[in-house]
Amino acid sequence: MSEAKGLSKPVKLKADLAELLGAKALPRTEITKKLWDYIKKNKLQTKTVNGKPENAGKNIVADAKLIKIFNNTKVKTSSGKVVDFTKLKEGQTIDMMQIASVVSANIE
Repeated sequence: MSEAKGLSKPVKLKADLAELLGAKALPRTEITKKLWDYIKKNKLQTKTVNGKPENAGKNIVADAKLIKIFNNTKVKTSSGKVVDFTKLKEGQTIDMMQIASVVSANIE
């Protein structure tokens, strides 16, 4: 049996993410899936963006559990942009495209 590589290789989760997802190690694909399950189950996607429904669901609202994970996030993307959610407050939103940065910042 071959060892899992790339996105399907299990990675160690930092404490807050491990607590939320109930696992100490998971593949990145599974981490992202479980985060989306949590977001959908708790209805944490915005209904509108700037009053426009066509962007509904694009932004994710930080609840008490997600804010801990978001606040651990300060990473530099491959394009050199810094994604920093260390000062984000509960109730504020992030763009759904930034979930990858959140995952990267919360694994070891």
